[in-house]
Amino acid sequence: MDLNQYKDILSMAVNKEIEAYEFYKAASEKVGDESLKSVFADLAKEELRHKVLLEGYLKNEGKKLKFDETKDYKVSETVEEKPLSTDMKFVDAIALAMKKEEEAMNMYNQFADISIDEVQKDTFLELSKMELGHKARLEEIYTNAAYVEVW
Repeated sequence: MDLNQYKDILSMAVNKEIEAYEFYKAASEKVGDESLKSVFADLAKEELRHKVLLEGYLKNEGKKLKFDETKDYKVSETVEEKPLSTDMKFVDAIALAMKKEEEAMNMYNQFADISIDEVQKDTFLELSKMELGHKARLEEIYTNAAYVEVW
């Protein structure tokens, strides 16, 4: 993979972070529950931090992405995605956010699967790990909120 292809991948990832930021920002403005507003506002800020991080990789030409391995407990795969609404329950809103992160993770995994260039494949796999980290964080929040009787 040449440098221009690498930059194209990172530019696409930056755009996905911007889309996620816009979604979470709009969600924080749309929901009525104050704790949900706070969660979505925090997620929006996190997406902006990821955007800045990826832009940093764009400027450091050739520097490879590397993210921590996170265990995927696949909680989001067991919940239904409900449409965003002003009166949605806390757990439904977190489930929606989990599904968004799951979609992003799956997209990067699919790109990795069809990549024939090893560097390109590794780049997509690292981006997938980043999204898995987001998903795992949301799954923990969801599990704690949805199954409070366990605690």
